[in-house]
Amino acid sequence: MKKLRPSGGYRDTCSFQTATLIYDSTVWFCEKFVDSRSRLVDQMVQAARSGRQNIAEGSRASATSSQTELRLLNVARASLEELLLDYEDFLRHRRLPQWGPDSPDASAVRRVPQEFRKSHSDPADLTDLSDQQRWDLYAHWLDHADHSVRANAMICLIHQANFLLDRQIGALERQFVEGGGYSEQLATARLAHRVEKKMNPADLADRSDRSDLIPTCPQCGGAMALRTAKTGKNAGQQFWGCANYPDCKGLLKI
Repeated sequence: MKKLRPSGGYRDTCSFQTATLIYDSTVWFCEKFVDSRSRLVDQMVQAARSGRQNIAEGSRASATSSQTELRLLNVARASLEELLLDYEDFLRHRRLPQWGPDSPDASAVRRVPQEFRKSHSDPADLTDLSDQQRWDLYAHWLDHADHSVRANAMICLIHQANFLLDRQIGALERQFVEGGGYSEQLATARLAHRVEKKMNPADLADRSDRSDLIPTCPQCGGAMALRTAKTGKNAGQQFWGCANYPDCKGLLKI
């Protein structure tokens, strides 16, 4: 039986690959520029690791729980925000300048993916590269002898990773609102299967099309999704809710 929802595939996402670059660079940055006896080493490395690992764990959890996936992606986002502050503090405490968002150096770091695509005649993207090949594109900054250059480059990369995660989280939230979570989709599929078994196969013009088994919204005429009441006297009970919620609040009892 085909899986109801796909999971995994995180290794090919821009967010995970950028987080990997951040994790590796943070490990080597701390080894070279931060006192090994300082608690800051463990804090920065663990924050960088959490950003990467929670993206992976959230991707694997997506097969069975939209809420778990969203929670883990938000943990990854929060960990990278913590790491961002550590790099900013590193520069400020040493009275080193931080690149402005529109400075030539920051702009050059942001342009790396664009310049890479422009330099290849065939359609290409950073997601097609190995970790070492991706590192080589940023090595001018990440292997620099000046710790302020490395720290500033890391700030740029963390901003990029956070932007990617914000978009990923936003897309998952819209998907959850429109299509419901895994348990709701599983219940919908189960209900459709039970109804189909009761029907005469001769009446099914196309067994792959089950759209007629799902009711339409009595208010807007759109598709409906099987949902579960979270609060109130009907908490725990399922009902059909309009997929266009919150724009439409149509519902039907089961």
